[in-house]
Amino acid sequence: MAECIFCKIVRGEMPCFKMYENEYVLAFADINPISKGHTLIVPKKHFESLWEIQDEDLSAIHLASRKLAHAIRESLKPLGLAALQLNGKGANQVVMHYHLHLIPRLGGSPSLPMTEWEFKPGNRDAIRETAQKIAAAVK
Repeated sequence: MAECIFCKIVRGEMPCFKMYENEYVLAFADINPISKGHTLIVPKKHFESLWEIQDEDLSAIHLASRKLAHAIRESLKPLGLAALQLNGKGANQVVMHYHLHLIPRLGGSPSLPMTEWEFKPGNRDAIRETAQKIAAAVK
């Protein structure tokens, strides 16, 4: 989809702090993070939601999420990890391209609303450093 921001990131038309990539998915740091290490995993093909995504792409998302969860646990030592995936405007899906959020729950992290939060741009240098740390830990 030409105007989709995640499609632009997948095509290399927009920058990202990449953590993992294979033939089906791309994982990168969320630039409006809820917590340190907030990661997005997107299919390389455009699917709006869980209702449209094909089985092999969905499987690839969740297999990648397990790799990244291990990398997050190894590199950041969180107390827990929230996996959040929203579908449609009624669930507050903002970017209409299927994506899975991995949100590390660190000591002192703010509360985690399930469907909405205030976007606060993060420090890009800190985001990059954390993204590189996680990317280096992916196995």
